[in-house]
Amino acid sequence: MEITREEAFNLLKEYVDSKSLLKHCLAVEASMRGYAEKFGEDIEVWSSCGLLHDIDFEKYPDDHPFKGAEILKEKGYPEDFVMAVKGHADYTNTPRETQMAKTLYAVDELSSFVIACVLVRPNKFEGLKVKSVKKKLKDKAFAKAVDRDQIKNSAQELGIELTEHIQTVIDALVKREKELKEQGLSLIE
Repeated sequence: MEITREEAFNLLKEYVDSKSLLKHCLAVEASMRGYAEKFGEDIEVWSSCGLLHDIDFEKYPDDHPFKGAEILKEKGYPEDFVMAVKGHADYTNTPRETQMAKTLYAVDELSSFVIACVLVRPNKFEGLKVKSVKKKLKDKAFAKAVDRDQIKNSAQELGIELTEHIQTVIDALVKREKELKEQGLSLIE
């Protein structure tokens, strides 16, 4: 099966109506694209994995991500792709054995956290620094649903130092926001 971002996005829209969940999936996609470039991986595949990681979250919240893995398997997505989606939730006890799986796990929470940081800034993405994100990570009252330990541990699992990890995600989100705006979409509007 040839995996394309366009097909993945169309599939996502069949299952997701929530604007906030769609934006989250687009943010995770952006970070996966950034890492695909960094690691020399297939951007279409990694982009699609980021888009589809929460495909089941809205319609099947009690079966997430098991139902999503099932949907993707039925659609013909390869085993490593399906396992990456299944493995982005700790409670599935699915080992993250591929670079794609480790990356998806590492960018899921952090992508949302960086977007939360951007939303409270007057200049949004402009001038966003790692230092600002790290400062917000220490503020337990800010975006308190975000698991700070998961962010730190997942960067270690990926083998990337936290500062570099945050910078990679910021850069990917900034770049993708420009591209998405040209398509009439946005991560923050």
